Amino acid sequence: MQIEVLNNKGEKTGRTVVLPEDVFSIEPNDHCVYLAVKQYLAAQRLGTHKSKTRSEVRGSTRKLHKQKGTGGSRKGSLRNPLYKGGGMVNGPSPRSYDFKLNRKVKDLAKMSALTYKANDNNIIVLEDQEWTEPKTKEANQLLTSLALQGKKVLFVSADYNKNFYLSTRNIPKVKTTILADINVYDVLDAATLVMSESAVNLLNEIDEVVEA
Repeated sequence: MQIEVLNNKGEKTGRTVVLPEDVFSIEPNDHCVYLAVKQYLAAQRLGTHKSKTRSEVRGSTRKLHKQKGTGGSRKGSLRNPLYKGGGMVNGPSPRSYDFKLNRKVKDLAKMSALTYKANDNNIIVLEDQEWTEPKTKEANQLLTSLALQGKKVLFVSADYNKNFYLSTRNIPKVKTTILADINVYDVLDAATLVMSESAVNLLNEIDEVVEA
């Protein structure tokens, strides 16, 4: 699949790049996509919930009354879970909600998400930009030139550019990432995927190495 390369004014540069077919033109696997999104969202959960057991709450450990002869039920201390202020039985404790996902499943999910974006014509290839300093105003101008102002956009570059990241950090609905850190959730959540020319070239290089 060939796609035009645009400049920062949204104009065609006359160059085209090839999106590798085994990444952007596969048969999508919806179940792998589901698992990848589920794992991503699970990993975002802090899991810091905690309730105190009877050994952790405050209160005397004195036995309230003798075991037999009172006509009442057997009681231990005030920390008994049956009393107000007592410990919690089988309450929540800190845990991680993350779970393991095989590498092949993750890769298939990413390729499926990219294929969906390519099929919907929601991929833009942008020539590499030089950002010598953070400029949010210039980042907004770029979005306007690409007709993406106010839309959910994911910028994908080959390498990390601190100035570009700082330029887009405060713009609502805009995320930036590098090709190595791309994830299924962000790709699907974005209305448009804007890839740098070098990122697409890097994908093609990786594809050639794999085929060799």
